[in-house]
This record gives sequence, structure tokens and C-alpha cells, in this order.
Amino acid sequence: MKGTTLERGWAVAKPKTGAFLPPTDAWGFPKYPDRTITLPPDADLVTALAAFIRSNALFLDEKNCWLGTWVNPETKNVYLDITTSCTDLDEALRVTARINAASRRKIIAVDNSSMGEIVYL
Repeated sequence: MKGTTLERGWAVAKPKTGAFLPPTDAWGFPKYPDRTITLPPDADLVTALAAFIRSNALFLDEKNCWLGTWVNPETKNVYLDITTSCTDLDEALRVTARINAASRRKIIAVDNSSMGEIVYL
């Protein structure tokens, strides 16, 4: 996971199986933004990933939930979250609006890795 994240700038995987989600024609976003963590570029990513997976195991086992990682190209900070997706953009926007209304930390975008598109909220 660490190598793929640092190489591509992002990765989405199921920790239990080790399966990576290939670029998919769906709109991804954090399902539980308040559980997202941000790490500085010099953080011990292996240790942080292990701790994040342990503390979020139940959420990561949910249907259509994945461990999402992303490196901010400007700050080089690494984000760890519980990613989900919707195949329809309008549905993704409705779902993220509901999540944002109930969360302290706000979702700022949805992205479609297959199309290479990001829609900012």
C-alpha cells in the first residue's frame, strides 16, 4: 500500500485481502470524514497505516468501503480515509451533502479515478 500510494499518489485497497481497487468508473469520497487522518510527509507511513487499519477495521469491512490513501501533491501530506463510491455523480453529490451536514470534517471533492476527474464541492 505504501509503495503504491507514494508511486501513484493514491491507492484504494481492502486491508483484509490486500486487493487493490483498480481505477473504477465511480465517484469516490470518504464515507466517514471525521475518521480521516492527515500525516506529514515525514511520518512513518507503515506504522500509521497499521494503526489506522486496526482502529477502523469494522468500517473497512463494510460493503463498498475501502482503505483510501492520497498524497497531496502540494503539501506532500498523506491522507488515510475510509473510501466509498457511487456510480452516479448526482447520487455521489447527494450522499456527500448528507455526510457533510452530519460531520465536523467536510468532504471537499469527489473523484472518478477511471476518468481522471475531480468535482469540487
